[in-house]
Amino acid sequence: MTPVTQQSDGSLPRKPYWAPITVGRVPRERATMSTTEVISKDETKVVQLAEELLKKFPPASTPVVEFLGAQYDMGLAWVHFPVGLGGLGVSPKFQKAVNEVLYAAGAPNPMYRNPIGHGMCGPTVAEWGSDAQKKRYLRPLFTGEEIWCQLFSEPGSGSDFAGLSSKGIKDGEEWIANGQKVWTTLAHLSRFGLLVVRTDPEAVKHAGLTAFVVDMQAPGVEVRPLRQMTGEAEFNEVYFTDVRISESEMLGSPGDGWRVSLTTLMNERVSIGGTMPQRGSGSIASAVHAWQALPADQRDSSTRDELMKLWIRAEVLRLTNIRANAARKMGTPGPEGSIGKMAGADLNKETYSFAVNLQGANGMLYGSYAMTRPETAMAFDGIQKAFLRSRANTIEGGTTEVMKNILGERVLGLPGDVRVDREVAWNKVARN
Repeated sequence: MTPVTQQSDGSLPRKPYWAPITVGRVPRERATMSTTEVISKDETKVVQLAEELLKKFPPASTPVVEFLGAQYDMGLAWVHFPVGLGGLGVSPKFQKAVNEVLYAAGAPNPMYRNPIGHGMCGPTVAEWGSDAQKKRYLRPLFTGEEIWCQLFSEPGSGSDFAGLSSKGIKDGEEWIANGQKVWTTLAHLSRFGLLVVRTDPEAVKHAGLTAFVVDMQAPGVEVRPLRQMTGEAEFNEVYFTDVRISESEMLGSPGDGWRVSLTTLMNERVSIGGTMPQRGSGSIASAVHAWQALPADQRDSSTRDELMKLWIRAEVLRLTNIRANAARKMGTPGPEGSIGKMAGADLNKETYSFAVNLQGANGMLYGSYAMTRPETAMAFDGIQKAFLRSRANTIEGGTTEVMKNILGERVLGLPGDVRVDREVAWNKVARN
């Protein structure tokens, strides 16, 4: 891998948070070498470990769970996590180097089987969980032995997550949860879930929330499918009726639920829209293939221009995500993740619309609408299905309207939206 050096304009790259801090009158050249040496050393280390993993556990002949377990044990699951918890304590930027080596050799991707757990719940448990929770949950979460879901949205509080009404009442060393969650991806497969409930209705809505790890097989948990227009039911509604949760399963402290959820949501937005695929891959690759499949007399200049505009937007988004990832100094993402999520959602819709239109009348054909409960989320197998499924991109992980508010307030510094209930106790806010 290429070590970090000076930029083409002679400036130095931004110093990572884990680089040595220079104190006193240290020559610029010496400080530069120190930073470069640390970066090069850590990058070399993770690449060597990845190559060692492939030698000991060849992906072609190693069961998926065994391979991912070995990856976790060697600290290559989330490299920025602590040693012993799936990480090496280095910058999260080096995860990309690990993934490139492993996936080029055909290694399994943990996101495929457990996307919510790997991309959202794992980082949340790592930041807010107790030592016992981290040791218990992170490894089987990464290997996919235990699928996770995220229990946030409710029928009456989708975009206004802090207005949720599911409640948790303390009973000795347990909490009793009651309420309904909706749009819960892969809840029908999940062993555990990240649940946020209201534990103090007399506090303002953001302050009265508490987060828990909940056993999805516990008495009182009911999962019902929500059929989508693709025919699948990867989403679910989940009912909690007097579900008992041990206090030891709390993430953080009582009232920390809003801050815990922000950790999850920021990771979710990066997971959905902040990926850094190869140039020309993803949805734009489907559009290019659809255009190339047209008869020669239909590949006119107007259609080609429309395709190239989409390709340019896809490349701009890819480069933007790379830049946002490089600017992220800590393991927890910031509001810049909303940029990729918002732009990616709109681009996916327009790209698949273009690809479907290229098929003419055939674009209206869609196999079977028989209801199925899939084994993974966001499986875009076929242009028509991808076209239908892409509509959910502008909702899941925060609606496009919410993303615009976040970017306006937290990135551009614009005045906040009107919030008349910010200082009012939740149980005194008027609701339908």
